Amino acid sequence: MSRTRVVITGMGWVTPLGDDVERVWSRLMRGDSGLAPVTRFDAATFSTNFASEVRGFELDPALVEFAPDAHLNSRFAMSAAASAWKSAGLGDVRSMGGEAARRAKIEPGRLGIYLGAGEGTPDFDNFAASNLMGWDADARDTDTARWSEAALVRLRHASEMEQEPNMTAQHLADVFGARGPSFNCMTACAASTQATGEAAEILRNGDADVMLAGGSHTMIHPLGMTGFIRLTAMSSRRDDPATASRPFDSTRDGFVMGEGAGVLVLETLEHATRRGARILAEVAGYGASADAYRITDIQPDGVGAGAAMRQALEQAEIDPAKPDSSGRPPVQYISAHGTGTKENDSIETRAVKLVFGEQAKRIPFSSVKSMFGHLIQAAGAVELMTCIKAIETGWVPPTINLRHPDPECDLDYVPNSARDMRDRGGVDICLSNSFGFGGQNNTIIVKRFSP
Repeated sequence: MSRTRVVITGMGWVTPLGDDVERVWSRLMRGDSGLAPVTRFDAATFSTNFASEVRGFELDPALVEFAPDAHLNSRFAMSAAASAWKSAGLGDVRSMGGEAARRAKIEPGRLGIYLGAGEGTPDFDNFAASNLMGWDADARDTDTARWSEAALVRLRHASEMEQEPNMTAQHLADVFGARGPSFNCMTACAASTQATGEAAEILRNGDADVMLAGGSHTMIHPLGMTGFIRLTAMSSRRDDPATASRPFDSTRDGFVMGEGAGVLVLETLEHATRRGARILAEVAGYGASADAYRITDIQPDGVGAGAAMRQALEQAEIDPAKPDSSGRPPVQYISAHGTGTKENDSIETRAVKLVFGEQAKRIPFSSVKSMFGHLIQAAGAVELMTCIKAIETGWVPPTINLRHPDPECDLDYVPNSARDMRDRGGVDICLSNSFGFGGQNNTIIVKRFSP
């Protein structure tokens, strides 16, 4: 029995480098950085006072109507999804009044949503004020009655509801009139890769014809930044934020917080062909594994990460040890998880060598987190989109700020300048890695579509 083929027909993003796919891709090719001092709150006393913010973003008023209280994470997702829908040739969702599925002649029950969307932004000022008003200094404890009294006055129910991670998917369902399968996963930095891979499986299982898949997140707020600072996971290079994200460099000292969204339109090949869609790429393979090691540490030998890659390669029917029929490496580009932490970069390198053997040194393997920062739950979907652009253009993006090679990181990380692969046969197959706290590992392989 032949396997149902799944293709990607649309994509949209909101990133620290912009929200227009072509313009952002051009900036990535130039090696532009989105990293700068935090403006959203006063971070002057924080050891990490910089991030990669989405600046100047405003959600289209027609979409605001669906969710006037939506937090920034949901607004990013709504904007990215609207762009993906339009890019898929399904129309301008802003003028469809929640009837996008029907107007695109998609049965609403056959349009699904799978996101790796993070929680909304806490109402920090009012939450902190309620805590202070409820504090009993003499008892050195919280007076819950006083706290409740203050919280009832200060906290807004709509804002509290928006902190629930299911709300982003709910807003997209309202905007698009989607009545099919709806899921949201919170597997940290692997979430939107997992969401996209599992959305493809839903299509293969025949439970939907079209899926909106991806992720959205922002943690650029006092609690989000403080948590990672306390974990010593973020760079503290306050003197030069633009160069603070240094994946694979020997001087790297942690990741840089980013934010944004990436949403893709996935369809069965049959559905996409029937409506005459332009196909951007095919989802060839998906793999998932768990380290079962530690919450914040990757399994040191890279076995868990390697297992996810092997599963994806097996599903894609690719032998990682053998060149392709043209003598090229078995995949022509790997989008690294590449966070810029000491542990991740060396262990991911180890895992890639474990899986690809002698072929590993031949594969361009870069991290766009050096330019975007780490978009947390949105990272995987956005990075998958860069793979699709690599297939389309024949260029692969660089790892910027890679000036001091680390002996433990000895693969081809495309240092500092984008690479033209067209004279090497172009890019036909890409592998994208995402690894999250808790030991979640996910890999997706996309390839150039061939009927």
